[in-house]
Amino acid sequence: MTISLNFKGPKIAIIMAVLIADSGSTKTTWCLLDGKQKKKIVTQGLSPYFLSKEQMEAIIRKELLPKIKTSDIDALFFYGTGCKQPIMKASVKSALKKVWGKLHIEVEHDLLGAARALCGKDKGVACILGTGSNSCYFNGSRIMKNSPGLGYILGDEGSGAYLGKKVVQYFLYDTFEPDLMDRFKAAFPEANGASILDSVYSKPMPNRYLAGFTKFLVENRGHYMIENIIEDGFNDFIFQHLFKYRETWTSPVHFTGSVAYGFRDVLTNMCKAFEIQHGKILKEPIEGLIQFHSR
Repeated sequence: MTISLNFKGPKIAIIMAVLIADSGSTKTTWCLLDGKQKKKIVTQGLSPYFLSKEQMEAIIRKELLPKIKTSDIDALFFYGTGCKQPIMKASVKSALKKVWGKLHIEVEHDLLGAARALCGKDKGVACILGTGSNSCYFNGSRIMKNSPGLGYILGDEGSGAYLGKKVVQYFLYDTFEPDLMDRFKAAFPEANGASILDSVYSKPMPNRYLAGFTKFLVENRGHYMIENIIEDGFNDFIFQHLFKYRETWTSPVHFTGSVAYGFRDVLTNMCKAFEIQHGKILKEPIEGLIQFHSR
């Protein structure tokens, strides 16, 4: 397999085995490419906002290394949530270096990974709707515009955490109709006011916890309250982010992430309603990244 070795500057094409990682808050999808062989492994998400270097290293050693031969890898391309800030990128790279030593390692923001997976080398608007959310305008080479991502407390419109938070609010405020309240209690028998607040405000990974409630939306499609939560979440994302790019009206708009893919029917209809040029919807970026890094 021929791999483009560097992100910036002239491309150096050599035959090699390469490990590609797409990491969100909930999970990391790894793909080891060696010639025509392709092996995928899924581990916990490696977010530098929630995990220390030591914790990330421990997850890699426990969940990834037993499933691959590290001696076979020539280069690692890691796209991760939180890796936009230099200090966070350095934390992830340090953890990777602890595992792979002198291996050629490139660490970039997951948004660049999504843009490359969705747009390739073409212009377009790339959006992530997974546990969190983000978006950018990609000119075919680099990210030119990025609507600010404020995280699950202040932002992440349209994300799993955002939709899950709405589900929890409807339950705690007793907004759901009686039949939905009964379904919620049956689906989450241990969930109550005290346990939910404790998980959100005192325990680690609250965004991942909230995103877990999106399965209630999936399991109860068709009820008007459920459809309203999904549509309102996507509407907030479109209004707060896509409307800020003038390129939204001149370029295809692509989406990736479990939430985008799981509710792709709603997303497609809303793009049509807003007269947005609808592009790809990928469940996860890894297949697009494989194509991007392979020639």
